[in-house]
Amino acid sequence: MNSATETALLTDFMIQLATAAGAAILPFFRQPLEIDDKGGKTWDPVTAGDRAAELAIRSLIEQNYPSHGVIGEEFGETKANSSYTWVLDPIDGTRAFVIGLPVWTTLIGLYRDGKPHLGLMHQSFVGETFLGTPEGSFHLRGGHKTPLRVAGPKPLAAAMAGTTSPHLYKNQDSFERLRQAVRLMRYGGDAYFFSLMAAGHLDLALDAGLQIYDIAALIPIIKGAGGVVDTWDGKDPSLGGNIISASNQKLLDEAKALLQD
Repeated sequence: MNSATETALLTDFMIQLATAAGAAILPFFRQPLEIDDKGGKTWDPVTAGDRAAELAIRSLIEQNYPSHGVIGEEFGETKANSSYTWVLDPIDGTRAFVIGLPVWTTLIGLYRDGKPHLGLMHQSFVGETFLGTPEGSFHLRGGHKTPLRVAGPKPLAAAMAGTTSPHLYKNQDSFERLRQAVRLMRYGGDAYFFSLMAAGHLDLALDAGLQIYDIAALIPIIKGAGGVVDTWDGKDPSLGGNIISASNQKLLDEAKALLQD
């Protein structure tokens, strides 16, 4: 099997995984929920919807690609002797999920030889998918498939940006410098902001303290749309950390300079 054929099959399978996750999650959305706290410095909620979705995804991977590795937020890492590893966040944005706000998403990434290869962000209530592949990135909704492309170059003062919360930033002064430098800073979008940046609706998307399962799916979407992604502290973004993405390198460098202490 050639590489292009294999990638096409894996992409179709990734969409199948997203569909299965959505079917597992939606019966819990906007319904009475039992919410557990994972513990830690801040409230970290998890629900039966999170667990059901990851189990549904893992089951399909085990059935179809039993040699592949899996890293999931809810059930940890399954090591396998394979060059392929699936990285899963069944409900990214559980805080939004538990209050009925439809900006939570399912994130499914596929790493090949330790590098991001394919990525998908799916919102089953809205019914849309953002897909990143070596051939480009695409928006899927209602049977339509539309290529994604980042916005054109613009100065930082004209840029529109999104982040989950300003309270995630340990260095509030550096974040405030960036907030004042851009035209608009919006909050509460979780992973959605990164995909909307890839679609050209935002110019910058950033979040502090992400785990690998928070970013793995988004890197192929961003890069496939012509965007760039990095950390502002010199670490590998494919492993998580303080992530910033932009429509072009110049804009990213200008924003990074403000965030660095």
